[in-house]
Amino acid sequence: MTLVDLTAPAVRSSRLDGLPVVIIGAGLIGLAAAAHLIERGIQFEIYETGDASGHTVAQWAHIRFFSPWKMLVDTAAARLLAETRWTVPDDKKLPTGGQFLDEYLAPLAALDSIRPHIHYGVAVTDVSREGMDRTRSAGRADTPFLLRIQDAEGVQEVTARAVIDASGTYLTSNSLASSGLAPLGLPAVVEHVSHALPDVVGRERDRFAGKRVTVVGAGHSAANTLLNLAALKREVPETQITWLIRNASAVRVTTSDDDQLIERAAIGNRVDRLIATGAIQQLDRFEILRLAPISGGVRLIGQRAGELVEQDTDVVVNATGFRPNLDMLREIRLELDDIVEAPARLAPLIDPNIHSCGTVEPHGFAELQQPEPNFFLAGMKSYGRAPTFLLATGYEQVRSITAYLAGDIASATNVQLVLPATGVCSSGASGASGESGASDSSCCS
Repeated sequence: MTLVDLTAPAVRSSRLDGLPVVIIGAGLIGLAAAAHLIERGIQFEIYETGDASGHTVAQWAHIRFFSPWKMLVDTAAARLLAETRWTVPDDKKLPTGGQFLDEYLAPLAALDSIRPHIHYGVAVTDVSREGMDRTRSAGRADTPFLLRIQDAEGVQEVTARAVIDASGTYLTSNSLASSGLAPLGLPAVVEHVSHALPDVVGRERDRFAGKRVTVVGAGHSAANTLLNLAALKREVPETQITWLIRNASAVRVTTSDDDQLIERAAIGNRVDRLIATGAIQQLDRFEILRLAPISGGVRLIGQRAGELVEQDTDVVVNATGFRPNLDMLREIRLELDDIVEAPARLAPLIDPNIHSCGTVEPHGFAELQQPEPNFFLAGMKSYGRAPTFLLATGYEQVRSITAYLAGDIASATNVQLVLPATGVCSSGASGASGESGASDSSCCS
């Protein structure tokens, strides 16, 4: 006969028991989150839309980071890699996106502790609670998350105890139109519009060589493309380059002697020199209203100083920045800032009209929490439309989040972050558009 101690507290089973933490995105921040969860002994699964880790990084593999290797490697990931024959890259060197993939992200994704848990070619289309829409409150925190996923074989659903959405923003560009809406006429000319950071001197050379190219956007993504186009122009002089910006000046790439990321500061100087020599034509205060097809290209129709103006071009590069895709979170309770679409507690810390990426305060789970318990936006997506994100910031975010999920509140609360001083990221003017960077190591790129 078994005796039961009726004075002992009953052990309650939870519907969350045995369920993994689901990470959306196997990019820079998603894999860092996985590394921290491994160290905490927490089960996880990762769903990635691409066919490899760092799918979006591969899109700008030709672009060099502003930051050196010492700022690009997550601490938990480094500890896991140290158990293999992985060689630590030179701290002082600045890798390209391709080198970052090959020398760090791919080896991290290939670890035995991570590889079996990454599901490639899988899109998370919706996130909810099992048997609950967003209007139901009772027992919500103890109800598993329900994620609807789609792959080549069809649609299915999986459950999770917590969700870390690190899906980024690179695949969701801001609009070319100043209104923020897709410009009128876009469907008719879409084949003439390029995403940010095209490889103009490499795999996409034929699309740009000898053409009229208009780069739209006032951030470092635009500046990087302009520099590469200038290199192409030296080889193919017929190439014509126009830089179209909405404001009177490109304040986000203005150089500063205070910028500790020397390569980032140098970009503004190089672009300024190219404008001065006439290699690049700058067209400022141009607000795009609509697009129209012309023979072999597109006509940008807009307003400048109150007058209707037009700009004809063969190719348009949309370097206007990025925004989060929130469609899949319709049934999740979110509290986002009305302006930058970042978590409400985080938004004041990253407001690009006040802060540069070097003045963003350390933050973690407390600022990233949502009314939906155990759901977190992390990485670039947590910054919404703000362009002040640094990769090191995202690493500290997921360290804090995973500590919280492990019940280590002291560690989760003790957020610490040392960022490089910079004078190039604050807008210095109201109404600046949110052009954010693809090379995550640097804001406003």
